[in-house]
Amino acid sequence: MDRGDLQHLSKEQLIELALRLQRPDKNSRTSCKPPSTDKKEKRENSRPGGAKLGHEPHNRRLADDPDEFFDHKPGVCEQCGGAFPSDAAMELIGEYDEIEIPPVKPHVIRHRRFACRCGRCGLEAKAPAPATTTPFGPRIHALAIYLKGFQALSYERLRGLFRDAFGLGVSEGALMNMFIRSHPRFKVEADKAKAILRAAKVVASDETGVRIEGTNSYHWVFHCREAVVHQPDHSRAARVVDEMMAGHVPAVWISDRYSAQQNHGERHQTCLAHLARDTAFALEHGSDDLPFRFKLWLGRAFDLAKSVVDVAASTLAKKKRELETQLTALLAARTGCDLARELQAKIGRARDQLLTFCDDPGEVDVTNNTSERKLRPCVIQRKITNGYRARWAAEAEADVRTTVDTARLKAANPFAVIVAVLA
Repeated sequence: MDRGDLQHLSKEQLIELALRLQRPDKNSRTSCKPPSTDKKEKRENSRPGGAKLGHEPHNRRLADDPDEFFDHKPGVCEQCGGAFPSDAAMELIGEYDEIEIPPVKPHVIRHRRFACRCGRCGLEAKAPAPATTTPFGPRIHALAIYLKGFQALSYERLRGLFRDAFGLGVSEGALMNMFIRSHPRFKVEADKAKAILRAAKVVASDETGVRIEGTNSYHWVFHCREAVVHQPDHSRAARVVDEMMAGHVPAVWISDRYSAQQNHGERHQTCLAHLARDTAFALEHGSDDLPFRFKLWLGRAFDLAKSVVDVAASTLAKKKRELETQLTALLAARTGCDLARELQAKIGRARDQLLTFCDDPGEVDVTNNTSERKLRPCVIQRKITNGYRARWAAEAEADVRTTVDTARLKAANPFAVIVAVLA
């Protein structure tokens, strides 16, 4: 709008234009627009967006062994319209993969028995019956176990998936028989994992609640570097650990502060992540600075745990002594806050179990988060299915998880492990 346009405006239009120019731009603060629509201010010395120099793209890799090739070749010249001969020299300028899953349908093998009567003696000879106890093959068993145990499908949904996606009619009773029939093979593999666990130097453990046959029970997990063992039980007492370890006393036991998890190893490493959560709660709801000082101490312990394999032995011993000296001062500090006093007492009871990881660099984890991550799929399934209707189902699934998680330590594919066990 130039000067001539402004001269043709009326007084009311000029007033409205002046008011409009004085109004701020609409954003989440001056209007009902959401904050996601606000333009970000460009900060000084800010880096440009996008990928940085030297960054490797995370694109999908081309398949190593394509099933089919489809070549796209130019037919005519774009400039003169001349046609290219069939034997013209071509240069490959790009390759792209198109991925599709072909229609899946059951592969049915019909076994037929024949009989033949002998022409000399007249005796009828019959072919032996095939040694099959079920019409469903090992891959169907493996798929049912994988979808039920690792994708948390119920019997009804699993039956519908086989019907709709594969055109295979399977009853819920047949699915249950698959799990019962497959259990002995997984039990053999689970016993091998238990044998490895009972010879391990460092063992970690944790448990979570689960419902079995309508009663409150527990799902335990024990693991070392070479094996992971899942175990259902109706108790969370120390006798479950004693039965699992069968008299073996590992050099280091890792767990939280639950009393049933104590005194199972020659030494103990208490999970510092649990204490960090307790410290955060006391810091947020308390009225003293002692929890903040404990938070700083735990931060230094976590930093030492990250670099424990990179520092010299003398440096590690020096840092451990410094942390012990600081911890002694924190435990002797006076406080008038009840939450801070409870935190101080809890850490004081575990003071000999906090820096065990320094004595075995790289062998002992400073937290028990690995156990919690291995229990997370079990917790998710409990929330989805509300537990197990029969104890055999809980034991069978625990043996399957033991087999798969132990093999997963060597980067094995879960479904491939199930197929290999059943094949």
